[in-house]
Amino acid sequence: MALLDVNHLDVRFGMRRGELQALRDVSFSLDRGERLGIVGESGAGKSVAAFSLLNLIGKPGYIAGGTIRFDGQELTSMSDRELRHIRGHRVSMIFQDPMMTLNPVLSVGEQMVECLKAHRRISKREARAIALHKLEQVQIPSPEARLDQYPHELSGGMRQRVIIAIALLLDPDIIIADEPTTALDVTIQAEIMALLLELCEKHNVALILITHDLGVVSQVTQRMLVMYAGRVIEQGPTREIINDPQHPYTQGLMNALPQMATPGSRLNQIPGSMPSLDNLPSGCAFHPRCGFVQRDDGSHRRACEDNIPGFVTSGNCQVACHMVAEMLERDRIPAEETSR
Repeated sequence: MALLDVNHLDVRFGMRRGELQALRDVSFSLDRGERLGIVGESGAGKSVAAFSLLNLIGKPGYIAGGTIRFDGQELTSMSDRELRHIRGHRVSMIFQDPMMTLNPVLSVGEQMVECLKAHRRISKREARAIALHKLEQVQIPSPEARLDQYPHELSGGMRQRVIIAIALLLDPDIIIADEPTTALDVTIQAEIMALLLELCEKHNVALILITHDLGVVSQVTQRMLVMYAGRVIEQGPTREIINDPQHPYTQGLMNALPQMATPGSRLNQIPGSMPSLDNLPSGCAFHPRCGFVQRDDGSHRRACEDNIPGFVTSGNCQVACHMVAEMLERDRIPAEETSR
């Protein structure tokens, strides 16, 4: 049984002009110790998917349908009090900006001790010893001194290490990292991601990494989901998707990487932008930006404009694309005829 099993998750925001559907039919699973990446442009629904796992969506947002089962427990039916035993304890979260996470008027040690005492019946002295041990694990120099410092006294990289230490305080089963290196320079990003990967492997902690950086995903994760306009449009083993992307949107993301462009030429880009939730296109939400659809004036265009594609299996991946489905069908029929 999977540690985390999400099925047909539907998240909406109630607005004056009507409901906006932020997530549509999102399904995925996560095994113990597995590393899963969620990628896509800004507005794809990555962070909403992560926040919904612990019902951290602020009003007017709410989970309208679907199930989220964690270690056999249904999270969507839990009260806030019951969820508090899961949040930060068995499932921890690392947010984008450590200065928005850390309390500026409390020292690092006070915040870590407070977190431990909220979930365990231990003395302040025991909690401080555990906090010191976790700071040592994330390789912070002079950890004893850092316990008594305030967040503004630390560099950006050290603050992010503190956040990782807090996430590991209670030995969680899952860490959700929402673009954990966005505000850091490239060399510090690499150090933080290497540290996070090492700690997850050492302690057999499952990781959900939310990012727009396909390079990071390819190095850290084992499986990945590609999201677009609130829907998963491709999922499967990371290496297989990186080496042979099937969905036109995933292909566009790969082609937009700097190393895919000819030196001295303009970078490749996907035309247009992510649609807003209150103006989603009919059929496949990507069709107004899809190069294959724009070059076609027949049945392909009509299918993409009129019908939301279901998932088809291509290798070890699941892809939601009408044209991929048709290509697979064309390949399947000659193979069946040859076998007769």
